Amino acid sequence: MPLFEYTARTRTGSRVEGRVEAPDRPGAVSAIERLGHVPLQVKQVNVGRGGGKAAARFRLSRPAHMNQREVALFTNELCDLLEAGMTLGNALNCLVGRAEGSGRGQIIASLRDAIVGGATFSDALHQHPRIFTPIYVNMIRSGEASGALPEVLHRLITHFERIQNLRQRMVSAMVYPVIVLIMGFGVAIFAITFILPKFKTIFDQMGPQGLPTMTRILLGMSNWLTQYGLLMLIVMVILGIALHRHIKTPTGRRRWDRLKLRTPLIRGIVASSIYANFARTLQSLLENGVPILSALRITSQTVNNSVISDELDKARGRVTDGTTISGPLAAGGVFPPMLIDLIAIGEQTGDMPSALGHVAKRYETELDQNVAIFTTALEPILIFVVAVIIGFVAISIMMAVLSITSGLHVQ
Repeated sequence: MPLFEYTARTRTGSRVEGRVEAPDRPGAVSAIERLGHVPLQVKQVNVGRGGGKAAARFRLSRPAHMNQREVALFTNELCDLLEAGMTLGNALNCLVGRAEGSGRGQIIASLRDAIVGGATFSDALHQHPRIFTPIYVNMIRSGEASGALPEVLHRLITHFERIQNLRQRMVSAMVYPVIVLIMGFGVAIFAITFILPKFKTIFDQMGPQGLPTMTRILLGMSNWLTQYGLLMLIVMVILGIALHRHIKTPTGRRRWDRLKLRTPLIRGIVASSIYANFARTLQSLLENGVPILSALRITSQTVNNSVISDELDKARGRVTDGTTISGPLAAGGVFPPMLIDLIAIGEQTGDMPSALGHVAKRYETELDQNVAIFTTALEPILIFVVAVIIGFVAISIMMAVLSITSGLHVQ
């Protein structure tokens, strides 16, 4: 499709420049007017022979994608521009200029072009399901219907911040244990494979019978790691890949999610995070006028746990009057009684979003407590495990050295 450069005036009288794609010049003028501008000059861009193909190859080399951080930034910037009085098309055109040449810029440009072509903003977002989630699209659709798009964008920004906060808490709970385990096993493997072989000549002179039992065990482990360590690493990588692929299957994912909800220390963190996310997502959807059945369907796609997601789908099938959900949620026996009771109170008072806000705050607080319990309980356990491993290596070597020195003393 031909590309046209234009110079125009906005409704405030300022001059703007940009580019639009259109089948002909009248189509370009119409597209500029739909952006909320008054065109002053419109001319077709002459692309040299082969230039279009080169440009296409350049665009293909930069995949059009936006990660979650970029989606949050896009939402924030778009909200600011709309609150400043810009039209949606003009705001998107402005954001394209800021991100020109990037994958993010290509996505925003496609949104702008779809709106210029007469599509609604929600329909344009729906064309990118891997980037904009169902909750994002449905909240935008409700904002279009109510004429309160900036307010909906504000709520989306708040929603992103809350979800990101929950994820950061989960990550912070796992960083310390992982570092301690890696360091502990790393030191033990280094001692077995590099330090212990330096004593091997001395130990060989003593003979197997002259060495303490712990030292013989350690030497056997060292020899085994030296001979089969690489093979063991390859097997572990293969098993890890196989496990990862199994978890990607529906059956494997369900087993993995069920295991996380049953494992001591971890289950409190996982469950609290899921319930808080469930409450925040459902609250945001109901506040924006999304029907309860649609809200449950969207929430089931965002809780990131197949066990809870399946239960939400079953609860949605049990909803008969289309308004109350506490009974259907309680029937599955998965959700805790406190969550059900708070939702039931919200149904009785007619203020479900407020009740869900209380649910989210309760489980966010519980998440903080579970993270504190997890780190407090895990720290001495990991220190003990690492101390046993390193202590076994150190004592085994020291016992052999003491055995040698005592033999020399006797002579």
